Amino acid sequence: MTLLQALALGVLQGATEFLPVSSSGHLVLVPWLLGWEDPGIVFDTTVHLGTLVAVLAYFWRDLASLALAWFRSLSHRDPEDDQARLAWLLVLGTVPAALVGYLLESFFERLFGRPLYVSLLLVLTGLVLVLSEHLAKGRRRLASLGWRDALIIGLAQTCAIAPGISRSGATIAGGLIRGLRREEAARFSFLLSTPLILGTGIFKLLDVLSANSFSGQWTVLLMGFVASAVSGYSFIRFLMIYLRNHKLYPFAIYCGCVGIAGTAIALCGVR
Repeated sequence: MTLLQALALGVLQGATEFLPVSSSGHLVLVPWLLGWEDPGIVFDTTVHLGTLVAVLAYFWRDLASLALAWFRSLSHRDPEDDQARLAWLLVLGTVPAALVGYLLESFFERLFGRPLYVSLLLVLTGLVLVLSEHLAKGRRRLASLGWRDALIIGLAQTCAIAPGISRSGATIAGGLIRGLRREEAARFSFLLSTPLILGTGIFKLLDVLSANSFSGQWTVLLMGFVASAVSGYSFIRFLMIYLRNHKLYPFAIYCGCVGIAGTAIALCGVR
């Protein structure tokens, strides 16, 4: 992999991890369409850790407050502590994806080699975004969330393990369907991504370290890491501002167009 490819894929990962357009789908389709080699697990792990840094940098106050409230709740339960309650809801929302990802890891990994399936799932992402906007009421705030809401949004995140289903798109859509305001749905989505990205990154990093696969790749990995972190932070900021007054339809149209184009190319055997 060249430095230019690492820069491009790092920026792409940072942008598409948080925009509702599927980062995993883009990291499958873009190298496939351009004829680039598979970046491999080492690079994939590195750019995902870059996006983790982006979330931590943007939401560090929220995450620190939630962590402190969660630890306090272990020693004494305070039903009026909204931060502790939200922290436990984030834990609950993470459980489905963690379990399914662990139990069906090999199944989902096989999908990464199927551009046709990824393209079709990208079309499905577009349809989900349209449906969520159609059903959105947009009146609730995070303080009103209950365990059913967290579980439903967590199940939506589970679907996004499949490449082509956007994690942020699925969870924001789940929040909209449960009546959250767009910016509130996005905030819960990004906070919910933190333990999942962290856990996935740790497991992948352990695999990489055991395989000793770092040799000769430091500059490429550093480029991808920095690019994904900077890009991720920028696009979190952009989406949080955008969703205050705008809907998800442009992202739905984009997912539909890219997915249909990828499906046509795969079926025609151009690549």
